[in-house]
Amino acid sequence: MRIEISGITKKYQNKNALKIEKLVVENREFATFLGNNGAGKTTLFRLILDLIKADSGMIQIGDSPVAKSEKWKAYTGAFLDRSFLIDFLTPEEYLLFSGALYGLNKKAVFKKLEEFEDFFNGQVLKTHKYIRDLSAGNQQKVGIAAALLHEPEFIILDEPFSIIDPSSKIKLSGILKQAHTKTGATMIISSNILEPVLNLSTRIVLLEQGQIFMDNPAGAASIDKLQEYFFNR
Repeated sequence: MRIEISGITKKYQNKNALKIEKLVVENREFATFLGNNGAGKTTLFRLILDLIKADSGMIQIGDSPVAKSEKWKAYTGAFLDRSFLIDFLTPEEYLLFSGALYGLNKKAVFKKLEEFEDFFNGQVLKTHKYIRDLSAGNQQKVGIAAALLHEPEFIILDEPFSIIDPSSKIKLSGILKQAHTKTGATMIISSNILEPVLNLSTRIVLLEQGQIFMDNPAGAASIDKLQEYFFNR
């Protein structure tokens, strides 16, 4: 699934939060957006998902302009933050609801959830808890699983590694790598840390003050540039 961003600008209180002339994420790419807090990563992701309106420009997922069509929603999986969750449901209820939106029945949902058993580590399903009573890390795990349930062609996750424990970070890396390899999905994630995303990505995009500061294929050269950038900040 090809993602195209053209002439996008977004201002808050007359200050540029985002200004991107041209950015294309090609089909099957795994692009990671890095940047310090306030760099514009979350603003960009919310624009891609039509959760906020751009001041100018266009974003297209596949052949669908996100602001003018809802066709793209059928093949997109996303989790940005807790606002995506329905926290008065149990994890099972929420995941069944999410699956049903994409035509998955109960059997298909629980079959898919077998792939997340190690990631959940016995702390998400069958706990008899509402989502609101789970830890922040386990809430994030529920949201990520819901985004991946229907094996979407386009996956977008905002800082999926931010609040989960170290062992879960390793497990999530495997899940994302498998999803990318198995389905050929185009993947966009953001992070404010270098590990473990450098081992997953095919492309690194660094944002600074709402603009693209670096856009390179993942690899040793990118790692050297990123280490120099963050070290000098």
